[in-house]
Amino acid sequence: MRRNQKESGFTLLEIIIVIIIVGVLASLALPKFFKTVEYSRATEALASLNAVRQSMERCYLQRASYATCNAFANLDMEDPANSPNNHFTYSFTSVAATTFSIRAVRTTRDGGVAGDYIQLRNTGVVIDKDGTTAFGGIQ
Repeated sequence: MRRNQKESGFTLLEIIIVIIIVGVLASLALPKFFKTVEYSRATEALASLNAVRQSMERCYLQRASYATCNAFANLDMEDPANSPNNHFTYSFTSVAATTFSIRAVRTTRDGGVAGDYIQLRNTGVVIDKDGTTAFGGIQ
């Protein structure tokens, strides 16, 4: 039997070049992807913080003080950290009669940096947000 002289296919060099190009493109895209993922998780935390804030406002209307609204057992909602696929733990860092501060601290789940946090503060005049490291400059 006679072999066909014109066999088609890719050479090893062509395959290696394609793998290198794909690797370079992936190395450029992955940091942006991870930043976008952390941003979406920050949005998750802000939504939960706002739900806790609204629950604290309802508690304040009933009791005329935030001081007794310093635990999820005293609020009309469950701890958002207990929901499935949550990436934060929630705590009340400062609660007084007319002011409060709620903090969402990032867990190490899915590659998060433990200790990074987003904080929502009610100073009695304004409600502001701030955060550390990955969440610095949160608006």
